Amino acid sequence: MSQQTTADAEPKRPVSRLDRIGIPRQLFWGFVAVLIFMIGDGVETTYLSDYLQQPEGGGLPGAVASFATVTVYGVAVMIAAWFSGTLSAVWGPRRVMWLGGAWWIAFEILFLFAAIPSHNPTFIVATYGIRGFAYPLFAFAFLVWAQVASPTHMRGSVAGWFWFAFTGGLPTLGAAVAALAIGPFGMSLYGTLVLSLVLVTVGVLIGCFAVREEHGLKPIADETVANPRSLKRLIEGVDILWRDRRTLAGGLIRIVNTTPQYGFFAMFPFTFGPAAPGGGFLSVAEVAALASIAYGANIAANLFFGVFGDRFGWRRTITWFGCVGCAVATPLWFFAAVASQSFAVTATCGVVYGVLLAGFVPLSALMPSMVAPKDKGSALAVLNFGAGGAAFVGPVVVTILYPLVGGGGVTIAFSLMYIAVAFLSLKVKDDCDPGEQRLKQRSSKPAATVQSPA
Repeated sequence: MSQQTTADAEPKRPVSRLDRIGIPRQLFWGFVAVLIFMIGDGVETTYLSDYLQQPEGGGLPGAVASFATVTVYGVAVMIAAWFSGTLSAVWGPRRVMWLGGAWWIAFEILFLFAAIPSHNPTFIVATYGIRGFAYPLFAFAFLVWAQVASPTHMRGSVAGWFWFAFTGGLPTLGAAVAALAIGPFGMSLYGTLVLSLVLVTVGVLIGCFAVREEHGLKPIADETVANPRSLKRLIEGVDILWRDRRTLAGGLIRIVNTTPQYGFFAMFPFTFGPAAPGGGFLSVAEVAALASIAYGANIAANLFFGVFGDRFGWRRTITWFGCVGCAVATPLWFFAAVASQSFAVTATCGVVYGVLLAGFVPLSALMPSMVAPKDKGSALAVLNFGAGGAAFVGPVVVTILYPLVGGGGVTIAFSLMYIAVAFLSLKVKDDCDPGEQRLKQRSSKPAATVQSPA
């Protein structure tokens, strides 16, 4: 059984309006900081690869620009996602947020004011790729902070609000800010990158100075750990993968969670768009709109399933709505689009997928709850690594399978991945899970007895 967290053991505070909607009031500005930071980070997502190929952007060959913005950046994100949890165990989440924020600002300044003007491909790729370490350290360290500082009954809601802020910024509002800046306000592409630097700086300042909740100011490893600040904890945390197989299972579930999402958005342009053989039925703008529509539905659903999971049960929500729901919604989206050749039908099915994708939100509450306090950083490191890994694995699956089995085959493979982790999720249980607690309460009720007559 998982140990009781410090947040549960502390005296009860008066319930505020923020608490009622699932946001611990001492962490409110942290959610604001993540939202603003991720808006700034997401400004470049829709155009950076194309900009780097233009003369003023460095004049990189298309393959080099793609390599910088997808491969190098994606690998950096995966590595930093792991360290966001393990470093939080060693230093405390707020220090890791400081590191991530300072890292992003420093390497973005180097990228904008030295690398791009140099037109040196190696310098541009290196500075941008290294900057990829930054956002997971900032954002995912706050996720660690929020989960450690939240009472058990609020953890699903807190996870929902975190992913609401995260995906609300990247790519949703980030892309919207870029569209407004470039369009109505007439800013240059380079100017929007400077704007992103300003936004990220604002988010960093809020996150590092406006949030004073005490759990984030110290290492999250508990008193059972000798010298919790030792950097050896970074290596020791890896052994949780074989000490607690539930954590390994949770990490695999998190990878599969959004692998099809990233795969679809890599595949749709040359499956449904103008680049499709014979021409697709969607324009470039409509293909781009699919991402916004699906993400928009997912953002709202993140809040719902965060609260819903606290009542229905974290594991049951993940299994039935996340795994099984997406296993059905994935082929529905692709094959309905192929059969209908209609943007409206395709967008509607994208909404269904985006909503059910939010069924995985309670995983962020379940994984740290099912381990001892000294391992919470390691468990969240596995979770965060899975989040970063999905962005890399999705496009790789498409690259390997699409030439062999086409879009339909890739879609079936994605659906089978969801079914596989549905069975895997049955093993990811914890007594802190509200659903498991209700099952135990029902089973512990004494059965009615029939008294024999005197």
